[in-house]
Amino acid sequence: MATSLTHLMPRAGRTLLSVAGVVAVWWLVAASGLVNRDLFPAPDAVWSAAVELYREGALFGDLRTSLTRAAVGFLIGAGGGVLVGLLTARTRIAGFALNPLLTLLRPIPAIALVPLAIVWFGIGEGSKYFVIAYTVFLAVWLSTHHGTAGVADTYIRASRSLGAGTLREFFEVVVPAAAPHIVAGLRMGAALAFLSLVAAELSGASSGIGFRIQEARQFIQTDRMFVGLIELGLLGALLDLLFVGLSRRLVHWEHL
Repeated sequence: MATSLTHLMPRAGRTLLSVAGVVAVWWLVAASGLVNRDLFPAPDAVWSAAVELYREGALFGDLRTSLTRAAVGFLIGAGGGVLVGLLTARTRIAGFALNPLLTLLRPIPAIALVPLAIVWFGIGEGSKYFVIAYTVFLAVWLSTHHGTAGVADTYIRASRSLGAGTLREFFEVVVPAAAPHIVAGLRMGAALAFLSLVAAELSGASSGIGFRIQEARQFIQTDRMFVGLIELGLLGALLDLLFVGLSRRLVHWEHL
């Protein structure tokens, strides 16, 4: 019975119900007196901090700045990741030359590259784009490479038996077969763009959500820190929903 009700309930309704439950538990914990409200603010305090940031012009200013940085870094990293992933999976020379290097780079976290990015590009926007693009690139490359390299040989043999040329085989067989993995990589890359965004903005920035969280930490303004964290969570959730919708349209054969 409970399962059927869950299926009948619209997704938006389930989401609102879940959020309401989390806020209720949050408020109860903050109001219980078991925690220091200066360290764990109540929802109403966080709301007041958000209103104060809005009146100062920082709320949407930081949002616009961070979105621009995330978008530019994502486009650079995703474009490079898809291109290199296709090359390393389908070209033996590219795979031999690049796979070891990229495998070595993957465990290096974005936060570790921030000092180097500042030395290379200064404290301007270039260093932030680099950190975000680096993180997105590796995630998209791995997913694209895995999906492209895993295209079934039966598809390749069938296309060749029908007389398909190399380019037609690539664009009409390989790319569509690997598309679900590519889209999954882009979806992961979009989430990682926000993670690396915070790392990029924690130093050498004078605006942005990550900068505002760091500034609030220095003055122990946990209500403002919560505002930034909630902003990041909402942005990530909305972007994920966007990618889910796009994947259903662009890779519609996977949902038949």
